[in-house]
Amino acid sequence: MLNLQKERDYDVNPFIVIWEVTRACALKCLHCRAEAQYVADPRQLSHEEGKKLIDQIAEMDNPLFVFTGGDPLMRPDLYELAKYAIEEKGLPVSMTPSATPKVTFDAIKKAKDVGLSRWAFSLDGSCAEIHDHFRGTRGSYDRTMKGIEYLKELDIPIQVNTTISKYNLHDLEAIAEKVKEMGAVLWSTFFLVPTGRGMEKDMISAEEHEEVMKWLVQIQQKMPYGVKTTEAPHYRRVFLQEQERLGNSAGKENKREDVLGRAPNPVNDGDGFVFISHIGEVYPSGFLPVVCGNVREQSLADIYRNSPIMKELRDKSLLKGKCGVCEFNKICGGSRSRAYAVTGDYLESDPYCSYIPKALREKVDLQKI
Repeated sequence: MLNLQKERDYDVNPFIVIWEVTRACALKCLHCRAEAQYVADPRQLSHEEGKKLIDQIAEMDNPLFVFTGGDPLMRPDLYELAKYAIEEKGLPVSMTPSATPKVTFDAIKKAKDVGLSRWAFSLDGSCAEIHDHFRGTRGSYDRTMKGIEYLKELDIPIQVNTTISKYNLHDLEAIAEKVKEMGAVLWSTFFLVPTGRGMEKDMISAEEHEEVMKWLVQIQQKMPYGVKTTEAPHYRRVFLQEQERLGNSAGKENKREDVLGRAPNPVNDGDGFVFISHIGEVYPSGFLPVVCGNVREQSLADIYRNSPIMKELRDKSLLKGKCGVCEFNKICGGSRSRAYAVTGDYLESDPYCSYIPKALREKVDLQKI
């Protein structure tokens, strides 16, 4: 098993690095962070620049490395880059391609042959009607199901990504069952951030966020796969509260083996997490569009460690509003991306967290006396 669970100092090295290898994609997803396009941007990092970036990533204590897009399969040299990262640099590599005709048995076999640790498919509905509407392309659901069958046949660990929104809130239980049927090792749920094509009107409410997270705790206990959230750091608080309330454990028995492991310390935007765009711009995450530097001009390590924006995001004492006084802000800290998208300030409170911190509850109680 890869040693990703060791303690890391997130001021120095991230747990996960995501590289948007291209903006090109054949889909038109409603929520697309990247506002992907049908053809590649001529400014995207070249093959040699990509290898140089991989060198720099490996020097940061070999974090988990993810190829994303757009659609990574739209990049002709993708497998060469993956092979370099895996064989030459020893990086654990995962990929999140789009469900298009490019996802063939041969394409997936090639990924296995170069040593890809995991393949992640998006599933935003338990049926074609819901999923295809969300993905903006008819036939996407069927291609996803076909791709899953290829992965099972080739014995490649499966990760399923689901973006939670008003479009599929009613369908989450059915999706959870579908993920079980697929034999996935991890269900990664993304809580919508209104950036790119994503709109605030598509988001579920703060109260619905809370209820979905409580439900996910139950799912994590009873399903054979792991559950992970993205842009929902308050899931860590909900998880702890639900465990305390119910007096039970995380239900790790009989789980399918997840060779990539999980982060030993809480990860948040710019805090254990870093994103590189197709043109080399470095962001705290793909959902927080604040440029911290460019790998064409500085090393990734220098940007991650020394960017004033990154350093602010790692300093929880700078958080404002109820996030600033919350007793859980060290393990949560709220979604910095969502705070920025809604308020324009990445240090503001996450407006889609319904929890009232203890300090504020006590203040209200004192005022009643």
